[in-house]
Amino acid sequence: MRRYNYEKQVEKWDVLEVTADGHSDKNPFVDYKIHGTFTGKHETVTVDGFYDGEGVYKVRFMPSFAESYTFEVTGSAVDGEVLTGEFQVTPAGEGNHGSIRVANTYHFAYEDGTPYYSIGTTCYVWELQSDELIAQTLETLKNSAFNKIRFCVFPKHYDYNLGEPRSYPYEGTPMDSSVLTKENFLEYTGKTEGNHWDFERFNPAHFQHIEKCILALRDLGIEADLIVMHPYDRWGFSQMTKEQDDLYWKYVIARFCAYRNIWWALANEYDLFPKKTVEDWERYAKIICEKDPYNHLRSIHNCIPFYDHSRPWITHCSIQRQDLYKSSEYVNEWRERYKKPIVLDEIAYEGNIQHGWGNISPQEMVRRFWEAVCRGAYPGHGETYMNENDILWWSHGGVLHGESHKRFAFLHKIMCETPGIGLCPYEKCGWDEVCGTPEESTQKQSPVKDYYLFYYSFMRPSFREYHFDDESKFQVNVIDTWNMTIEDRGVFSGKFKVELPGREYMAVQIKRMK
Repeated sequence: MRRYNYEKQVEKWDVLEVTADGHSDKNPFVDYKIHGTFTGKHETVTVDGFYDGEGVYKVRFMPSFAESYTFEVTGSAVDGEVLTGEFQVTPAGEGNHGSIRVANTYHFAYEDGTPYYSIGTTCYVWELQSDELIAQTLETLKNSAFNKIRFCVFPKHYDYNLGEPRSYPYEGTPMDSSVLTKENFLEYTGKTEGNHWDFERFNPAHFQHIEKCILALRDLGIEADLIVMHPYDRWGFSQMTKEQDDLYWKYVIARFCAYRNIWWALANEYDLFPKKTVEDWERYAKIICEKDPYNHLRSIHNCIPFYDHSRPWITHCSIQRQDLYKSSEYVNEWRERYKKPIVLDEIAYEGNIQHGWGNISPQEMVRRFWEAVCRGAYPGHGETYMNENDILWWSHGGVLHGESHKRFAFLHKIMCETPGIGLCPYEKCGWDEVCGTPEESTQKQSPVKDYYLFYYSFMRPSFREYHFDDESKFQVNVIDTWNMTIEDRGVFSGKFKVELPGREYMAVQIKRMK
């Protein structure tokens, strides 16, 4: 009798894993298949399994209901035997709200309806560093406001990223990296000479380690925005064939899609791949839509030209700013164009490296965050400060050296106080201010809102005058977004004047009293 194992109880939106012994001859990654069907009272879900090495196959399932389930697992990997079982799904525990979904057109909420306000960061290959550095990164994240992090499956070859990763996704050997220097690294970008990989044999240990990191993020309440492909490569992973790409995508989805905190980022800077076409990206998207039964969030990230974010498979816009100076200022236009959540995953990074994308001030980073939020978008952070060990947060993680990150918890708290789900631009605000009001449907729009969040960025007014109607009473707070203070100014009605300190980065929060 074939051996297989599974837990008899699992939490709602957690992972139920069936592990079975199977064939390890030939090439188990391509010559054998395994899949499972999981059935409860309210859902039936079929998923692909995968080979995990050492003669072991796994099939993973994320249940959406607290109820009894049964399963059948079969395939050529187990000689067509039907492995059956039953298990109980318990209610979701504390902090488990399920996966993130699009809500209210431009915003996000967890599966259980709890609003989610993204405060993201980028650490491209943090999980491919040493155990010590990974632990340091997780501790930094634990003590931060970040609830989303972008990172890659493949290692990265770029400035400050010339070392070898802790592991590789395929069996084989890399080129000799001892020839790499800061001066000649571009010479090796995109080269495949010297690499010896079997693109039909995955290295399970590489993916097992990434899974541990995804789970560690989940336990911290952080979404894993997984960058599945990227062009910064000296190993040949960005130049695989169509068949190799498709095999990779199916393997990644089978391994990771049962984790509730996964987001799919098809690419970082899709337009820099020399050998990929729009048809390729659309094919990958089709694979995700077919193979991921949980409908995790999906995006694709640009360097210069935007992908067509109106494509139906794209759930939200993952945007890198195109203008040298402007970023958040374009949110109104993008919201109107795409009618989807706008996530500014790269509005430039706080730091001091030579590149213009990596040397803005902490004050400017915080300004871009507040402006994006008040316009109804979700900004992302990165940090690129020079140091003697070339350990930059934006790629390696570790510790944060800047000042902007210290101010995001303050902003996130104010975001969470928004009535309803999310802010939208207040079209009646003055030309010299930015204002957000609660997102409302067309049917619910009213001339006087219950909540206003005005932001004055680098302008320094000594006072502002407001008039919404003659009857309502409004409670007014003056917010110093940099110094993180909130001053209660009392209750006003009719036309009223609010004194301001004449400093940059001030905001005024106005709440209508019921």
